[in-house]
Amino acid sequence: MRAVIYARYSSENQRAASIEDQLEICRRYVARKGWQVTATYDDAAMSGSSRFRPGFQRLLADAEARRFDVVVCEALDRLSRKLADTADFHDRLSFYGVRLHATNIGEITPIHVGVMGMMAQAYISDLRDKTRRGQLGRARAGKIPGGLAYGYEVVPPAPGEDGAGTRRIIPDEAEIVRRIFRDYAAGKSARTIARELNGAKIQGPGGREWGDTTIRGQVERGTGIQNNTLYIGRLSWNRCSYVKDPATGKRLARPNPPDQWETVEVPDLRIIGDDVWEAARARQTETQFQMGRDEGGNALNRAHRRQFLLSGLLRCGVCGGAMTIMAKDRYGCATHRRKGTCANGATISRQRIEARVLGALKEKMVTPDLVEEFIRTFEEEVSKAGQERMKREQRTRDRLGVRIPIEAGQVFRGEAGHRSDLKPAGIPISFRPPD
Repeated sequence: MRAVIYARYSSENQRAASIEDQLEICRRYVARKGWQVTATYDDAAMSGSSRFRPGFQRLLADAEARRFDVVVCEALDRLSRKLADTADFHDRLSFYGVRLHATNIGEITPIHVGVMGMMAQAYISDLRDKTRRGQLGRARAGKIPGGLAYGYEVVPPAPGEDGAGTRRIIPDEAEIVRRIFRDYAAGKSARTIARELNGAKIQGPGGREWGDTTIRGQVERGTGIQNNTLYIGRLSWNRCSYVKDPATGKRLARPNPPDQWETVEVPDLRIIGDDVWEAARARQTETQFQMGRDEGGNALNRAHRRQFLLSGLLRCGVCGGAMTIMAKDRYGCATHRRKGTCANGATISRQRIEARVLGALKEKMVTPDLVEEFIRTFEEEVSKAGQERMKREQRTRDRLGVRIPIEAGQVFRGEAGHRSDLKPAGIPISFRPPD
């Protein structure tokens, strides 16, 4: 039996050595069963609430390719903490003829999936509620529930005290925040400010380069330098709720109504005055109306961006950044435009670059040598799939101990060493217990 092992740990209260611990436990289980470990898969510091994990996705792909006979994990919640994902995984393995074992309970059955999958999902829900409760308590106490805004640093807690969530102002970064608000209130755009800061070699949040979105953010979500009320000594929490898109696994933000916000005054964290804040907000409101509405008064963000043949596929040859549509049907470097850190200001028409790419594909890719290589690889994969299918059939016959009538006068017993591909076309195979 070809066995593979899957291990995972999430980031909360666990350590990287957890992966090796799980693998060792699973290896001992496999050894007791007399199986052979052919591969291991793991996802470190990743939540089990999403199936979009690299190791888990490779496991699914290899299961579909029939590269193993059994999957072993320490416990069912290592595979997933969502009942739907656990049930789907079990169904897929059953369809592929692959068995699932957990070292703590043995072979997984549909009953295990239903009961233990529900318990794993309930754990995630309970953990989420307790986390929000803790964040609410910190916010009401005037402490930051999570994250680290630009201009502040974490205050180390005193011995024996809980200092989590306590922040203090960084003078140098605070001056940059004041500069951003002054420049924006004076008429400079967020893009111009970002380019000037990058040109002066001033590092942005997290040591990254400045971008226009870093400064302007989104008003309704309270993101970006311009919308952070902490700079006027006011802590705002719970402005957004976060959910995962089940189709992509991506975390999406949904603004909450104002009556659900938690607002606490923290005057010791104030960086800018009310006059500068109000001036910047007034200009922000004005420019949002001018740029955010079309001639009919409709919000521009309701219109979906057009997708073209090479959308999301082009990269700048200088900085490696994305090439996006800059003007009507012209591609240019997004990093040059948004940050000013790339010197590549050239643009190219969409029709011209599409013609170049399609021409290169026709001339360089569709050649006799490449076509021959494709045919050879395709035939190898088909042959490999056929061999895997015959091996699975043979293992099934060996377990059942059946005889298979191939044709009149010939009976082959399902034992190791006998060929299982001798059935003439059109003659059905029937199974019967051995004498």
